[in-house]
Parts: sequence; C-alpha cells; structure tokens
Amino acid sequence: MFAKNMGQTDRIIRAVIGVVAMILFFTLAGGLKWLALIVGLLMLATAAMGTCPPYRLLGINTCKNR
Repeated sequence: MFAKNMGQTDRIIRAVIGVVAMILFFTLAGGLKWLALIVGLLMLATAAMGTCPPYRLLGINTCKNR
C-alpha cells in the first residue's frame, strides 16, 4: 500500500495524542468535541499505518529503515 515514512518515536507520539484526543471527545461538550474526535482518529490511523500523507508531500521521512 503506502511505504512507511514514520519512525517508532513519531508513531508513539501520534498514538498518545490520539488517545488523549479520544478521551477529550468523551469528556468535552460542544464543537470542540467533534474536533477532538477527528484529530484523535487521524492520529491513531496514521500511527497504526506508519505513514503520513503530508510527510510524503513534504518529503519528510522519520523512519530509520531508509
């Protein structure tokens, strides 16, 4: 599918931010609740896949395998 362009540290940071955003989704009220959901899902998805589309567009690669 997509080549990995995120290193282990980058993936861990994104996963932590994703979990925090998901917790905020369940605790906040109003419009920020939905923003937290979107941010959380995006962060968790990119952490799970190991690839970040904006990184690819900008030519950034934090993966140590390359």
